[in-house]
Amino acid sequence: MSVSSVRLTEHVDNLAKEARELYLHEEVPVTPKPPSPLKFHREWVCANRPVLIEGVMADWPALSKWQNLHYLRNKIGDKEVSVAVTPNGYADAVYKNKFVMPEERIMKFCTFLDIVEKKLDAKGVFYVQKQNSNLITEFQELVCDVPEDITWATEAFGKDPDAVNFWIGEEKAVTSMHKDHYENLYCVVRGQKHFILLPPTDLPYVPYDLYQAAVFKENEATGDFEVIEDHVTGQVPWIAIDPLHPDLETYPQYTKARPIYCTVRAGQTLYLPSLWFHHVRQSHGCIAVNYWYDMEYDIKYNYFRFLENITGTMSK
Repeated sequence: MSVSSVRLTEHVDNLAKEARELYLHEEVPVTPKPPSPLKFHREWVCANRPVLIEGVMADWPALSKWQNLHYLRNKIGDKEVSVAVTPNGYADAVYKNKFVMPEERIMKFCTFLDIVEKKLDAKGVFYVQKQNSNLITEFQELVCDVPEDITWATEAFGKDPDAVNFWIGEEKAVTSMHKDHYENLYCVVRGQKHFILLPPTDLPYVPYDLYQAAVFKENEATGDFEVIEDHVTGQVPWIAIDPLHPDLETYPQYTKARPIYCTVRAGQTLYLPSLWFHHVRQSHGCIAVNYWYDMEYDIKYNYFRFLENITGTMSK
C-alpha cells in the first residue's frame, strides 16, 4: 500500500472515530414521547442520528385492531395483493454471486395469512414488502387505521411523505444490508423488528461489489426455486457482506465497523436517518408501517458522495 493510501486510510478511520466520540451513541437513544418539530429537527435530523420514539402510535386504531389477524382477514381477506416470495427469506440480496430479487406473486390476502398462520403449506418465505406506497395503492381499506403522515415530522421536514408502506411477513423474511435516500419513520404495530445499523461514516468499512441482477422463480413442476438472470437490469452494485455472518477473511475492513443493534417493539417508532446502513429481521407475523420522506440533497449528501469517492479510490 502506498504512503498516500495509508494516509487516506488514517483519515477515514479518524472520521469514523470522531463521529462516534462527538455525536453518535453505542445504543439508539429512547425518547418517551413524540418530540416537537423543532426539537426533532434540531436534535435528530440535523445531527443525522437515529432515535426510538415512544407514543407516536398511542391514538392509532391499528395498534389495537391489527394485533388480531382476524381483523385484517375480515377487512381485506378477499383482496388480491402483491407478495414477495423467496426460497430463503432474502429479497433483494446477494445469492450465489448474483443480486436476486423476489418472485412477485398476486394472491388473495387471506391465502397469504393462511401461510403466515401455518394453516396452509407453501414452499418459500412470504413477505408483503412492496415499497411503492403500497398502503395507499394496495391496502386502501387500512388507511383509516393509521394517519396519512406523522404531523410533527411533516412539519420538521417541510414536506409530505413520498411513500407510506405496509409490511407483514414471516420470521424468516430478512432485509439485507442497504441504505436509503430517505428519512425513515419506521412504526412497528405488531411484533418486533431487529435492526443492525451502521452510520454513514462507516462507509469505508462496508464492502460493495457488482452483481448480475436476477429474479427467483418457482418451478411449477418441481417446486424448486430457480434463479433467472435479468439482463435488462444488468449489473447491480450491492453490499457484499452479511452482518450476521461477515466474511472477515475476504472483507477484513469490516472489522473496523461498529454496528448498533436496535429492537423496535410494537408501539415504538424508529427514526432512521437518510444514508444509514441497515439490516432488518423480524418476529413472525410482524406488522409495520413506515413513512419515507425524501432527504435533502444538501452539504450532508455532498460529504457522503465525497466519502464514497475517497473509498472507491482507496479500494483500487
